[in-house]
Amino acid sequence: MKHEIKWKLLVPALLLPLAVGGLAALLTGSAMDSYSGVARPPLSPPGWVFPVAWTLLYILMGIASYIVASSSVSRERKERALCVYALQLAVNFAWPVIFFKLSAYGAAFFWLLLLLLLVLANELLFKHISKTAGKLLLPYLLWLLFALYLNLGVWILN
Repeated sequence: MKHEIKWKLLVPALLLPLAVGGLAALLTGSAMDSYSGVARPPLSPPGWVFPVAWTLLYILMGIASYIVASSSVSRERKERALCVYALQLAVNFAWPVIFFKLSAYGAAFFWLLLLLLLVLANELLFKHISKTAGKLLLPYLLWLLFALYLNLGVWILN
C-alpha cells in the first residue's frame, strides 16, 4: 500500500525539532565550549558527537510526529500525542540551558529525568497510533538514558 507524502505536514514536522535544537545550541554555544573543561565520567564521547547525535534524533522525532499527524486515528488521539510531543520538546529545549549555561548539574539531572518520563509517555502514545512512530523514538530514549548517566557523572565529579 503506497502512501503519498504530505509535504505540508512533513516539512514543518522536521523543521520544528531541528529549530528547537538549533535555538538551544545558539543560546548555549559558548557555554557548551566550557564542557570540555569539566570533569566527565568514563565513556564520555568527544564533543562533535553531540550535535551529530542530536541532529539525527531531531530528524527521527520529526518523522515520528509526521507519521502521527498524518495518521487516520481520531483528532483527539493525535492531539493528545502531539501535545505530549510538544511538551517534551519544550522540556528538551530547556535542558542545555540549565546544564551548559547555568552549570546547574543537579537541577539539570532532575530536569533530564522529567524529560525522560515525558519522552517515555510520548513514545507510548505514538506507539498506540503507529508502531513505526513509537520505534522512531526509541533511539531518543536510549540517548537520554546515556545523557542521564553523563549528567550524573558531571554532577558528582564537579
